[in-house]
Amino acid sequence: MQQGNTAPEWWRSAVVYQVYIRSFADGNGDGIGDIAGLRSRLPYLRDLGIDAIWINPWYPSPQIDAGYDVSDYRAIEPAYGDIAEAEQLIAEAHAMGIKVVLDIVPNHTSWDHPWFQAALSGDEAARARYLFRPGKGEYGELPPNDWEAIFGGPAWTRSTNPDGTPGDWYCHLFAPAQPDLDWTNPEVIAEFEDILRFWFDKGVDGFRIDVAHGLAKQEGLPDAGLRSGRKDRVDHPAWDQDGVHEIYRGWRRVADQYDDRVFVAEAWVEDNDRLARYLRPDELHTAFQFDFLQAPFVAPVMKATIDDARAAAAAVGAPATWVLSNHDVVRHATRYARSQPDHAVSSIWEQARWHEGAPDLALGLRRARAAALLTLGLPGTAYVYQGEELGLPEYEDMPAEARQDPAIKQSGGVQIGRDGCRVPLPWSGTEAPYGFSEGSPQTWLPQPADWAHYTAAAQEADDESTLHLYRRALELRAKWLQGEGFAWVEAPAGAFGFSRGEVQVWLNTSGEPIDLPGELLLGSDADAEPGTLPSDAAAWVRV
Repeated sequence: MQQGNTAPEWWRSAVVYQVYIRSFADGNGDGIGDIAGLRSRLPYLRDLGIDAIWINPWYPSPQIDAGYDVSDYRAIEPAYGDIAEAEQLIAEAHAMGIKVVLDIVPNHTSWDHPWFQAALSGDEAARARYLFRPGKGEYGELPPNDWEAIFGGPAWTRSTNPDGTPGDWYCHLFAPAQPDLDWTNPEVIAEFEDILRFWFDKGVDGFRIDVAHGLAKQEGLPDAGLRSGRKDRVDHPAWDQDGVHEIYRGWRRVADQYDDRVFVAEAWVEDNDRLARYLRPDELHTAFQFDFLQAPFVAPVMKATIDDARAAAAAVGAPATWVLSNHDVVRHATRYARSQPDHAVSSIWEQARWHEGAPDLALGLRRARAAALLTLGLPGTAYVYQGEELGLPEYEDMPAEARQDPAIKQSGGVQIGRDGCRVPLPWSGTEAPYGFSEGSPQTWLPQPADWAHYTAAAQEADDESTLHLYRRALELRAKWLQGEGFAWVEAPAGAFGFSRGEVQVWLNTSGEPIDLPGELLLGSDADAEPGTLPSDAAAWVRV
């Protein structure tokens, strides 16, 4: 029987499950996740109660940045399957009431992409699709400007002319294998609008837009200097330029030719007022609320973040979009496992604390369960990163030689990279590969030796597990927590509560238990005394 959210504008209240396909489930036994593995686990996702899946890039790629270096946007990475399998997956997901959202990577291509290979061979039309510029210095030996790449080092690499002489430099805000496109070129605009149509015609329900804030660059590509003390985010000539908005108006016109298609932006911008510009009625539908992801487990900070996010989204008629973890940040069960500051926390800041000693993973999981109920209790869209429903922590102790993130090499080891949150999921059994792969004991990233109690099978047998908590929360959310109704209620210091119709959602980050009103529907702490909410816990009550 078909389930899921089938209402018009389903995305306003959807729960979307992020599938990092390389690490979700391996169907052919080579140690790498694939479409066959994902298809085999669709019943698990249906039973979890999600409305949609977002699949990280599944296109052909040399995998220098885990698929975010795309060489063909209209095909499937052979290690994952083929177009026929992709079409089967879409059909099977739809039959279960599950929408399918893909990742699209428009800021850059792979250096293996035919366009870039043609550019290197001297094709002027192909070169004009990228940001090639002459270098500075007497012989052009210096980069065109001072921009730095996100992964470390300069954001420019010098090309070699077909005759072997040094050529112009090309811009890459990430790895050298990811040359940036020139979005002032009409051919680039037309190509990506056609890519959207290609996948919409196959039944895809939407796209998550990678680096949505990066497509337009300031005219002339001026030096960044030390604006805001950082060269990779706010107030930078490569980020959040006004030119991106006309691009997305074109994308919205494409999406509006189809029924119920949606875009979600990965846009790192200065504040929620800037984020709201991406969500105007003729642009994108939703955008991740990263302030919420970066908020510590501290009630006053979380509350202020919720207020700011809701107000900015409501001003342009969009839903807020909540997320606790994804494939680029330290998992929140580990972020919450150390002392909590009174400021936003980035992954790099969090990783710098690892030398302080081992995290208290029991505390981290307790807080993660509470944060899950908070997030799923808020009005708007909620994203669940694969494995968070199992309470997975970051794999901080992954051997250095096993890590593959390009940030490690490109930063000279300053950045440890994102591999710790991308570990293949544990499905069953007591030792690696924990049912992830039936044919290969070696997974593409190693799994910890102590993850047996995190497996889906182990948690299936435990009524108080995090997996069952998520299932119950999603079931109750669909029944009781729909619509945009929201009002804060009076609460003790270090805690807060808000009402959603007949239901109140409570979070306690203080050091003392607080009293709860009404009938308990669901609590993150199974051992809580009736009528009370302990520290580091959350609850839904009917009043």
